Amino acid sequence: MRSGTTRELLSQLEAHAIDVVLSNSAAQRDARVPFRNHLLNQQPVSLVGRPRRDKSLFRFPEDLRSEPILLPSLDSEIRVGFDRLLDLAGIRPIILAEVDDMAMLRLLAREREGVTLVPPIVVRDELESGVLVEHCRIPQLTESFYAIIQKRRFPNQLLGDLLTR
Repeated sequence: MRSGTTRELLSQLEAHAIDVVLSNSAAQRDARVPFRNHLLNQQPVSLVGRPRRDKSLFRFPEDLRSEPILLPSLDSEIRVGFDRLLDLAGIRPIILAEVDDMAMLRLLAREREGVTLVPPIVVRDELESGVLVEHCRIPQLTESFYAIIQKRRFPNQLLGDLLTR
């Protein structure tokens, strides 16, 4: 098992150094390297944060005009979809930070005012303990997980069995 950037891992896949890349973004296909994306799972995405002092319900997307937000980086598919939703609604959010690591986003969500765009599974413990609450699930957004493989003349049988289950 190896970790790295998507670009590094796809290069290793192309060189047959690894058999599969697990990623939360699909690989781009081209004529030179025919990557195959197998959707493994999807999970919901929400706006989470500390409980609101005034106990009012969060209104999405309207409340993002005044509520500061922590966001995944621009490289994230979640972020691309979220930005599109806000653009369609004509809302420019007050961005506290853009973070490229979910563990760091989790830490900041616990410590900062405002809301955080994150899959609830990332902050499950904080939601269960009440440190954070789910203000709004965003039904138009999901985070997807892919197994990326490369077409091979002699495919890995074990991997084929796993991906067809």
